[in-house]
Amino acid sequence: MNLINDQHIQTVDRSAEALKFTGSELFQRLFREGIELVEETAAYLDGDGRIESRLLTRSASLVYASESMKLTTRLMQIASWLLVQRAINEGNLDADVAFQPRYRLAERSQNSEPLPADLPIALVEAILKAERLHDRVYYLDQKMYVNVEEEAPVNGVLSQFEMLKAAFA
Repeated sequence: MNLINDQHIQTVDRSAEALKFTGSELFQRLFREGIELVEETAAYLDGDGRIESRLLTRSASLVYASESMKLTTRLMQIASWLLVQRAINEGNLDADVAFQPRYRLAERSQNSEPLPADLPIALVEAILKAERLHDRVYYLDQKMYVNVEEEAPVNGVLSQFEMLKAAFA
């Protein structure tokens, strides 16, 4: 029973932290930045990006299509997370709900291969901006909604030292 109470207290504490953050000026700036990036990217992909993609070679055009889909997906995930946080702040969503996996931001898969040089620079810039924004938002998501004790790596040396200390104390 005590473990359940401790977990409830941690959830309440984290919910309060989340609510405090979502009401901050820092969150408001992050929200505006995220939504602006979504709008800029959509305008590019529907406008100049469409024109630039027609000028690419067939293989570069396929990479462009693939990367633009990944970019759009990433930005929609970020926007969704930001909108959930705003809904929490406005009282339209209970902060405890944000702990559910469906409201969490997934970790970004690391692309081991560099982007091809023949992609339009505007697309590459949008991809890099979205990656940086995703990393920042993911960091916040982890800080706000992950139980740190569960995620802390086990230090074998320290745990052995603690066992020795307990044995000889």
